[in-house]
Amino acid sequence: MGKKGKRDKKGKGAEKTAAKMEKKVSRRAKKEEEDLEALIAEFQSLDAKKTQVIESSCPPPSPRLNCSLCAHPERDELILFGGEYFNGQKTYLYNELYVYHIRKNSWAKLEIPNPPPRRCAHQAAVVPTAGGQLWIFGGEFASPNGEQFYHYKDLWVLHLATKTWEQIKAPGGPSGRSGHRMVACKRQLIIFGGFHESARDYIYYNDVYAFNLDSFTWSRLAPAGIGPAPRSGCQMTPTPEGNVIIYGGYSKQRIKKDVDKGTLHTDMFLLKAEGAGKEEDRWTWSRLSPSGVKPTPRSGFSVAAAPNNRCLLFGGVHDEEEEESIEGDFFNDIYFYDIGKNRWFPAQLKGPKSEKRKRRRGRQAEAEAAGEEELQPPPPQGPLEIVKEVVAEDGTVMTIKQVIPGAAEDKDRSGSEEEEEEEEEGGALGQPMEPCPRSNAMVAVKHGVLYVYGGMFEVGDRQVTLSDLHSIDLHRMDEWKVLLEMDPKTQEWLEESESDEEEDDDVEGAEGGEEEEESSEEESEDEEGEQQHPAVQPGEAQAQYLARTEQYWLRLARSHMGPEAKDKKVLKVAHAMAKTFYEDPV
Repeated sequence: MGKKGKRDKKGKGAEKTAAKMEKKVSRRAKKEEEDLEALIAEFQSLDAKKTQVIESSCPPPSPRLNCSLCAHPERDELILFGGEYFNGQKTYLYNELYVYHIRKNSWAKLEIPNPPPRRCAHQAAVVPTAGGQLWIFGGEFASPNGEQFYHYKDLWVLHLATKTWEQIKAPGGPSGRSGHRMVACKRQLIIFGGFHESARDYIYYNDVYAFNLDSFTWSRLAPAGIGPAPRSGCQMTPTPEGNVIIYGGYSKQRIKKDVDKGTLHTDMFLLKAEGAGKEEDRWTWSRLSPSGVKPTPRSGFSVAAAPNNRCLLFGGVHDEEEEESIEGDFFNDIYFYDIGKNRWFPAQLKGPKSEKRKRRRGRQAEAEAAGEEELQPPPPQGPLEIVKEVVAEDGTVMTIKQVIPGAAEDKDRSGSEEEEEEEEEGGALGQPMEPCPRSNAMVAVKHGVLYVYGGMFEVGDRQVTLSDLHSIDLHRMDEWKVLLEMDPKTQEWLEESESDEEEDDDVEGAEGGEEEEESSEEESEDEEGEQQHPAVQPGEAQAQYLARTEQYWLRLARSHMGPEAKDKKVLKVAHAMAKTFYEDPV
């Protein structure tokens, strides 16, 4: 009885501390948000001038982070909304809506009157109601210098059939936040976690809210049991039974003045609906202990629902902070979680030559049956981990890990046989054309195919924002397909400037998205694609950048040299091409 009373008292004390912290953050953030509300209102007045729905073909979106990518519930389309771009000096926010046509491998821009304000780090979920609906909640708006933040607590729905935006104003919803997670579960939107940040303070959440899609009402859930600690950026997956799974995430806490300590969470929880279908559901937290091979600790990973009652985790980064350097391990691997078996396992690519290997093994079996002497083939090789270390100009050491799945292939075969298969496969390089390691990629699954768009990685103090598009069939798991190359010319990084002129241009930078949008409509599609972001500056971390975009230059070199060229020569030429590009850009 005494122990229980202590636990209850401790829990109530933690709740009081969290409530005090939230009030403190709220007071300090109020002034910042009032300043930004005027800027947001100005943007909305510009959006109000749009009175017609316009859908037009366009080049791919400019590089951006923390946007949302969802699969249309009825059409072969992916829907991209919002996001941000940081070029080293200014932050650009977007509320643009793009549609990727899967069959045509083409993009279209959809301009709809009265859209949600510009934002990033929001959450989006689709439901098949009335021809399809895209629901959006929360997110943040940042000042051009990235020092002030406005956290949204609004709820919007895009009616895909009629192409109309609608803001749903219902009381009792979550407080303003970003980095939260939201899923559609049965006839509800379930929201968990996230954070709210001001210039000096921040707070992470572990509360749970449900929005009823029939009654359009909010309710704050009070699950029994011990749930996850406050966090953002976790994995949130609905189950067929109407439950929700939470995995991982990130949070930080202040250990002393101006010193924060980050935590990578690796725990896993089940939020179970007791008595689902009744007027008032009762929810319960319980901790999960999955079997199998779990993902290595990381943040910035991406998640999506996968076929066969599974969900998947892609990419991410693990930062190890030291006194004078930050070592960042970026990933491009895939892990599956089997919901029914409560088991993690890493994905293994079978490779496009799997059928030929089967036929080869079949011929070997026939030869053995005929009495011919056969050599015993070596056992299948496991995954190969490639570790690259690059040193930035400021001395920061970056470690890049790339895992190439092994294949049960006889490595002792003759060189001529390898060359013949290379020619039959179209001269592909030995390495798979997979996405380079990255964090914060946007992912969506349609018809069992995973689509990975963009993301970011860091080289020293530089942030590279990607805009490439890859896909892989989750049923076959044979090979990655490159649907859109990353163009190095779209990359821009400006060193911090001490001039007052740059500070005077902050508001202009904040409006850059709109100005670029208007000017691009007057110019050709090619010019629009090139003017979004200028080319990389000459001599800018050539070796480091090549390490990240190696596959781009390999493909370019291969196209010039032909399929008969040896891989080593192609790699040498690719390195020379990249070095020439950055030292003497066109």
